[in-house]
Amino acid sequence: MPHRLKFQSLPTEAINPSSLALDKLSSDEIVELMLAEDRRMLLAVQKERARIATGVELIVEALRKGGRILFVGAGTSGRLGLLESAEMPPTFGTDPALVQAIMAGGRTAILTPKDGVEDHFEEGSRAMTRVHPTRKDIVIGVSASGMTPFVRGALTSARKAGARIIFVTCDPRTDLQMFVDLTIAPGVGPEIIAGSTRLKAGTATKLVLNMLTTAAMVRIGKTYGNLMIDVHPGSEKLKERARRIVNIVTGIDAEAADKLLRRARWNVKAAIVMQQASLPYAKALTRIRQAHDSMRVALGEDIEPRLKALLGDQPGE
Repeated sequence: MPHRLKFQSLPTEAINPSSLALDKLSSDEIVELMLAEDRRMLLAVQKERARIATGVELIVEALRKGGRILFVGAGTSGRLGLLESAEMPPTFGTDPALVQAIMAGGRTAILTPKDGVEDHFEEGSRAMTRVHPTRKDIVIGVSASGMTPFVRGALTSARKAGARIIFVTCDPRTDLQMFVDLTIAPGVGPEIIAGSTRLKAGTATKLVLNMLTTAAMVRIGKTYGNLMIDVHPGSEKLKERARRIVNIVTGIDAEAADKLLRRARWNVKAAIVMQQASLPYAKALTRIRQAHDSMRVALGEDIEPRLKALLGDQPGE
């Protein structure tokens, strides 16, 4: 009886008929082929939009109950989870503990891949146990193939702790469907280099994770219109963005915005409420808390007319 390879039936390992002569193509032809495959990938992600929206609501529910977002993955999938967790604090002003990532091999595996670390179910379980998951948390498992033992071990541990689980994979046939609360599985098809899931699968996964985190943060009040109202100004670039946001919302000039932000300890939301409601810093914070972090509620104002007027003043409009 012929030996059947363990992964040969996975769509992420399949041979792509469009790229059989890949090594004979010109640079221009390779780029065109990759763009064509990425267009197919976008359609696959679009088919999952209802599931992605459901995932957003699961995350919002967890965050409103005081839970955390915990990503877990290996290789490219793990790095994408780490990227999401790293970008939440500067973009949305979240506490670093709110969105965390677990990666097979630890953080040193970000730049230096470690052979075989993804193959250990027990280590995945232990890694999840170390972050003490609870019933309030939402765990997002990421595995392009749907087979990664490290991820499965971590999800098993999270399930025992009562956490809700979203599983992001590029194998719609994954047998984890019945084990998790929600599966998001864009069927992107085989890569132009068989098994190289940093390509379409990686891009599709990045898109899904972007939508899950961004939409959830918007839903819990981290933007005002489309302004990054909870930005953490840890660099001069971000301080300039904070000044501009205050200028847009309140109408005060850059110098006044800078002074106001310093009084507000560079809390953009507080600065705006201080200006618009003529409140001191402490009372501005209280109003924001009472409004459950919603700037629309805290100010009782709609930002769209101001943004539309700003766009109308731009050259070429």
